[in-house]
Amino acid sequence: MNVIKTGLSVLAMAGLLASSAAAAERWDMPMAYAATNYHSENGADFAACVTAGSGGALEIVTHPSGSLFKGNEIKRAVQTGQTPIGERLLSAHQNENPIFGVDSIPFLATSFADSEKLWKAARPTVAKLLDEQNLVLLYSVPWPPQGLYFKKPVNGVADMRGLKFRSYNSATARLAELAGMLPVQIEAAELSQALATGVAESFISSGATGYDRKVWEHLTHFYEVDAWLPRNHIFVNKDAWNGLDGGTRDVLRGCADEAAANGLKRAVAYTAFTLNGLREGGMQVVKAGDALRADLMKIGETMTEEWLRQAGGDGKAIVDSFKSM
Repeated sequence: MNVIKTGLSVLAMAGLLASSAAAAERWDMPMAYAATNYHSENGADFAACVTAGSGGALEIVTHPSGSLFKGNEIKRAVQTGQTPIGERLLSAHQNENPIFGVDSIPFLATSFADSEKLWKAARPTVAKLLDEQNLVLLYSVPWPPQGLYFKKPVNGVADMRGLKFRSYNSATARLAELAGMLPVQIEAAELSQALATGVAESFISSGATGYDRKVWEHLTHFYEVDAWLPRNHIFVNKDAWNGLDGGTRDVLRGCADEAAANGLKRAVAYTAFTLNGLREGGMQVVKAGDALRADLMKIGETMTEEWLRQAGGDGKAIVDSFKSM
């Protein structure tokens, strides 16, 4: 009789394990940047947090370097349910709604502290817009301050005219136009090839992008202008989100809060590290001169006025809220 009971217990346990395995869910998470980039590393830690926190009921697997979906495909893929979760630079979708470009208004938020204040002011509106697009916002992490990369010394806008300028959103394309450069839309994963082949010969980005892509192999100068701090956003397909139980959603929220805090710390630490890396690679890393900064500030004023007109009342409310903090 004891043997029979033991056998039944083993069968019952096997049935429970099989049921648990069947209930486990895997989410593939596309990311646009290299696996060694701090955004990708932070995303991998977030994924591990969710997998562990849910007891394996929800496993998230990250796919960096645009290996699952290219950067410009990720948002649409999550919206339509091709993949349940993803990371995207939302300012690249400013053409859908100007609010998505709030983090790329030149010289509005030029430090990590100001970037966090601006995000605090903008988050409710951004989350509402994403909700209307079948997306649930989880967290956001800033890039380091943006600087300008060239393959020659640049003392003012006059030195930029005619250069092929890599853009990654409408703000960078507009900056190129106002500076007399030729904007070329290029995703981060394709940047090295574009520089090597001459498709692009200058761009604006953080030290992190330049370091990740070893741009000293093609360019010579990085100018610290602290133009803005764009942000990567992690969001979930709303249908996939609603399909989770309350406990799993709580795990996702908790891990998201942790990832936001850790991502900010990584961004701050990575700023100095990558600028030193550019120097070690042979680039000249310098502060923008007075003439260059004055030219850029004029461009920034024009772009700010244009953005406020496009963004309307919601945009003005965000900027006013930020400035009041």
